[in-house]
Amino acid sequence: QVQLVESGGDSVQAGGSLRLSCAASGYLSSSHCMGWFRQAPGKEREGVALIDGFERTTYADSVKGRFTVSRDKAKNTLNLQINSLKPEDTAMYYCATALDVRCLGLQPDIFDSWGQGTQVTVSS
Repeated sequence: QVQLVESGGDSVQAGGSLRLSCAASGYLSSSHCMGWFRQAPGKEREGVALIDGFERTTYADSVKGRFTVSRDKAKNTLNLQINSLKPEDTAMYYCATALDVRCLGLQPDIFDSWGQGTQVTVSS
């Protein structure tokens, strides 16, 4: 069983930066597709950034150029660098992992294991 624990969320001013981390433990191949998702109050969970087993990345249009996903295979962690934060980035951020090496899309329902989330709040 995979355990995922997110950290790094905070309350920041617009224009600021944050670095989120997700520590993975349990049975998890470092080559699995992993991703970051977010869910704002009253909205559906959406995928924002993915990284596959070949280190290829995918980003939602709303975050391209501002978010960077990376993986430290030695530490079994997934990171998300967030720059130029906007109030609309306010949400609970979750990491997740899929069983496939490839990332088949940003849809949350194709991911199998989820963390509990870390809150990001951006004020204007």
